Amino acid sequence: MELLTAMRSTFSCRDFTDDPVTDDQLHRILDSARFAPSGGNRQGAHVIVVRDRGVRQRLGELCGPTLRLYAAQGEAGEVPFNSVNPTAVDVGRLSLDGTSGFPLFDSLGDVPVVLVVSVDLAEVASMDKELDRVGLVTGASVYPLVWNILLAARAEGLAGVITTAVVPAEQTALALLGLPETHAIASMIPLGVPVRQLTRLSRNPVEEFTTIDRFDGPALCASAPGEGVRRS
Repeated sequence: MELLTAMRSTFSCRDFTDDPVTDDQLHRILDSARFAPSGGNRQGAHVIVVRDRGVRQRLGELCGPTLRLYAAQGEAGEVPFNSVNPTAVDVGRLSLDGTSGFPLFDSLGDVPVVLVVSVDLAEVASMDKELDRVGLVTGASVYPLVWNILLAARAEGLAGVITTAVVPAEQTALALLGLPETHAIASMIPLGVPVRQLTRLSRNPVEEFTTIDRFDGPALCASAPGEGVRRS
């Protein structure tokens, strides 16, 4: 599949057929995805291929409390788990028992395979670790790999979705998967043959999220036919 086509058509899939995902397919996917960049080329990421149905189901169950809170905050008109605006949802009165209400996670054991991607915090540079905000920079050493996995999966006729709902239960998940304490879970990727293969995605146009020189600068627009490169 041509690269730009894959970039413009790789979608978040949450509904899979029962078709298996073979080790050969996964090896081809990861053999291509491994060329993703990482800070200092330290390559501190690790991928666990979860074949055990019981472990997959348990990972889904660990997401339940997080997803119930996520839904409650969304119903309250909030951006769930927002790091700037505090929630008005009374967490103490929220029922954290029962199913999550998200079919993918309630039946995660039925998904053909789940990839858990972690990053060794002892191997990566976190340039923002002293800032008084949620850390983001460490992700630069792992999320290019995560996205490459989905792009490579698209070429195999597979699809998946980047999920992070297991992260609040990270300590339990680390023990379940035998991950070292220095590892942080970056993503859990359910992967399989999609029930429906999307080819057209809806995204904001470039002009809505790109400006020149400053946040309040003019939008970056494509040149009209016949115009050259804009110069300052």
